[in-house]
Amino acid sequence: MTTRNRQNARTARFGADTVALVTGGTSGVGLAAARRLLADGARVVVCGRDARRLDTAVAELAQQAEAAAAGGGADRVLGVRGDTASVADLDAVMRAVRDRFGHLDIVFANAGVYAAAPFEEITEDDFDRAVGVNFKGVFFTVQRALPLLRDGGSVVINASSLLQRGRADATLHSATKAAAHNLARTLAAALAGRRVRVNSVSPGYVETPMLAGSDIGDAQAADLRSQTAAGRLGRPEDIADAVAFLASEEASYVTGQDLVVDGGLHGCAV
Repeated sequence: MTTRNRQNARTARFGADTVALVTGGTSGVGLAAARRLLADGARVVVCGRDARRLDTAVAELAQQAEAAAAGGGADRVLGVRGDTASVADLDAVMRAVRDRFGHLDIVFANAGVYAAAPFEEITEDDFDRAVGVNFKGVFFTVQRALPLLRDGGSVVINASSLLQRGRADATLHSATKAAAHNLARTLAAALAGRRVRVNSVSPGYVETPMLAGSDIGDAQAADLRSQTAAGRLGRPEDIADAVAFLASEEASYVTGQDLVVDGGLHGCAV
């Protein structure tokens, strides 16, 4: 298959009226997923807390849409500022989606924070922030999106491959991601009557601003690369590909599942 044919097949994955919401969509995995869903034909709403990063992301996505449509495609992109830990902000996001597009077909509940600290040093503020974004935010993102989500739609929740093993400095982060992972399974059952599929994706170590801001140094990153069967850390596009698959009709018989995308870090002995 030629590059052009692959691009045409990718564009046809979603119908022209498909609308996708990506929270935490201004950088890293979220922005890569927004790019991929847009390239696959969906209209995309990105949500983020930082107004400057949101403007930059929307401008990039609008340029992508314009180029794909040879002009006139920027109306396929909407950016809405909001903190997913705030239900009031989420309600405002959903109002903006309703006013612009009228419905949703895909929700990628991606917004998250990384909380790495020794267990005994975690503060109540640390706890509240991590739980507020990584679990409460995911929970209410899906709940508030439901009135807009059409029957037969898809929800993808960003979990973590840290569910596969314990890491001493990730007690809080891993616990919140475990909650999000379990939520995907229970929501798959709860929303089955509407034919809404709910799955989670569990990335390994991915080269994103969040990873760069963690305490993983060059030496540890090199060690992690050496442990993966793929021989490298993940790229945001690797996770975006998995999200697009789970959101599409290609995964029509997949629900209540977790897709680990970690280059074999946890599943292989290298």
